[in-house]
Amino acid sequence: MRTRDAGRLAGLTGARLVGDAETMVGPDVVIDSRAATPGSLFVALPGEHADGHDFVGRAAAAGAAAVLVSRESDVAVPQLVVPEVGAALAALGTAVAAEATEAGMVTVGITGSSGKTSTKDLVAQILASAGETVAPIGSFNNEIGVPLTATRVTPQTRFLVSELGARGQGHITWLCGIVPPQVGVVVNVGHAHLGEFGSVEAIAQAKGELVEVLPQDGWAVLNADDPRVSAMRTRTVARTATFATTGEPAWGDLRVWASEVAADALQRPAFTLHAGPASASVQLLVSGDHQVGNALAAAAVGLTQGLTVAEVAAALGTARARSHWRMELTERPDGVLVVNDAYNANPDSMAAALRTLASLRRPGGRLLAVLGDMLELGPGAPAEHRRTGTLAAELGVDALIAIGAHAGDLAAGYGPATMLVPSAEIAVEAASAWLRPPDVVLVKASRGLALETVAEQLSAVEGGR
Repeated sequence: MRTRDAGRLAGLTGARLVGDAETMVGPDVVIDSRAATPGSLFVALPGEHADGHDFVGRAAAAGAAAVLVSRESDVAVPQLVVPEVGAALAALGTAVAAEATEAGMVTVGITGSSGKTSTKDLVAQILASAGETVAPIGSFNNEIGVPLTATRVTPQTRFLVSELGARGQGHITWLCGIVPPQVGVVVNVGHAHLGEFGSVEAIAQAKGELVEVLPQDGWAVLNADDPRVSAMRTRTVARTATFATTGEPAWGDLRVWASEVAADALQRPAFTLHAGPASASVQLLVSGDHQVGNALAAAAVGLTQGLTVAEVAAALGTARARSHWRMELTERPDGVLVVNDAYNANPDSMAAALRTLASLRRPGGRLLAVLGDMLELGPGAPAEHRRTGTLAAELGVDALIAIGAHAGDLAAGYGPATMLVPSAEIAVEAASAWLRPPDVVLVKASRGLALETVAEQLSAVEGGR
């Protein structure tokens, strides 16, 4: 955000100001005292394991010029005292984004059951070729991440990209109230968070809230390959841009598709990008055939903002995965390839990752999957884990290491050869003992299992077993 005096910030957040109203604050807004910079605003959010109020002194010592709190502390910097810190952060994000939007900034919102973070990274890098772009790193897609990302915009920002998660009906509508999108992207509708929503239809209803809030002169970017997403065209007054991996979409004010899809040895897709009569060749630097759809969604966003097909293709050709632990490929010096896709998991993303693993098999090499629980699936969780284990077997995965509460269900689907392990440490030991060059290992589970530690330790191994 642009630097403001503490009095102005108090007005934007509805705070009672304790301290000097003329103190200049900005440009950084932080929620971690370790990230405080000279002049920054420290937001003291209460957390499950720690309370930001316990760190206001540390933030001030690190240079924070003011703190946003719900109770006063003994610090020598201005304090913006509010009833609820999260709500005040949302108000600040809204105000900063609104100011930039009035100056011409375009806001983009992205949602979907899987792939939204990868799509967000591609969108941000395409738009950055046209102007200064602000987007979150990782999955900053909730009531904290969305407004905190918005506070990073400046008068020079041309595009703001927001990733929008959903924990229930109305949540995306609420997030869009913080940063109203002008372009809305729905990547897909799948089984993620099925336990919270109860049905895929309910998930589709929630994801479609994004297109309902778009203005008439905005753009709804919709996956024409997904029937539930395609049906959302009746829920928006905005123009529609459709994308498909299966040929030209049958409808849409702007239609984007891929042809001649192929992949290199690391399963990085190449394809011809089409939009109307124009076309261009694309070679992606990210792995997995599911990335083609993500790239098409991102291409459609760029095209709605006036970029040419050639410009979009060039930007896609240099775009890299910016968010950690999503199909990160590391080839060890001994020749073992480690696929770290451990950030999160649901049945759809797990299936995509396993298919990518199968396609990465190298001559003389074997395939190992280290899989953990897919969380928030509700009563259907045991069956979904069994299906995942069965798919691994059908795809020819040579060994499966299972960890978590549903390890037995993964084993029931894969077969008795499953190695059941009680901890990440034992998973590393078991995988290290099994692997030899030129094997490939996939590590994937929901965020709660933190299996990125397994992938990182396996990647750090310098020699064979």
